[in-house]
Amino acid sequence: MVHAQRKKINLFEATKNIREYTNFVVNEVNDHVLRAAVIDGEFHWHKHEDTDEMFLVIEGVLFIDLDEETVTLHPGDVYTIPRNVMHRTRSRGRTVNLCFEKGE
Repeated sequence: MVHAQRKKINLFEATKNIREYTNFVVNEVNDHVLRAAVIDGEFHWHKHEDTDEMFLVIEGVLFIDLDEETVTLHPGDVYTIPRNVMHRTRSRGRTVNLCFEKGE
């Protein structure tokens, strides 16, 4: 079992100097992880077979392409992709989002 990290983390500081695509675990809670992602461009099409994935945009505009639609997220917007749904994320400029998902 993973125990909560007793450490203060400032997401704006942790991501401010990142310009190229990156995705990293910020923290863990119970059996879930909080990831921060910085994206400027496109990520590949994929799906998560064992877990839903929730996005929260904190900077920029994130587009989530699905089979039949594109969801546009602005800062403060939250959207959940159910497990086994093909999707890709993309942006037209530096965008920072948080992802909440089950840990590995």
